[in-house]
Amino acid sequence: MIRVLLAEDMNMVRGALTALLDLEHDIEVVCGVENGNDIVPATLRHKPDVAVIDIDLPGIDGLTAAARLRDRVPECRVLILTSIGRPGTLLRAISAQVGGYILKDAPPNELAFAVRQVAAGRRVVDPQLALAAWGGQESPLTERETEVLRLASKGAEPSEIAAELHLSTGTVRNYLTTITTKLNARNRVDAVLIAQESGWLL
Repeated sequence: MIRVLLAEDMNMVRGALTALLDLEHDIEVVCGVENGNDIVPATLRHKPDVAVIDIDLPGIDGLTAAARLRDRVPECRVLILTSIGRPGTLLRAISAQVGGYILKDAPPNELAFAVRQVAAGRRVVDPQLALAAWGGQESPLTERETEVLRLASKGAEPSEIAAELHLSTGTVRNYLTTITTKLNARNRVDAVLIAQESGWLL
């Protein structure tokens, strides 16, 4: 029996996915979480074989959680199930060494197939997205710069970003200037748009 953890913040979607997987004779959903911060603790507690994770979660995002899972519980494989079909995001997922990446608009039977493949140690990637990512460009931003721009994309001011990341406001302003220069953007808003279109932000 393949034990599955589901990380999805929308209750109705999580319930539907649980019901769908529970129809399979060899798959059992042992836990569902709605916050990225709960993924590692729940995995340690329930010991699933596969964690099916959405990217866009409250708390830490799904890809950050996947990277932490790889470090803390390497025996649990990760399948990303998301509506974010951007090549840059797939490249981030690959660098986090996830086992699979499929989109939420895939046919329902593909989810169970992907869970089985990932549980067996194989890779599963949406073919159209893989093709688009083939010529994709990696983000020129560092992890910290990405973090700063992600908060800016949510409307946070430099002082708020500074408080969130335990930095000085001046340091945050320097980061934003560097980000704008690296992305050849006209301003902060333009930098956010460029990064989002490239799939470098969630």
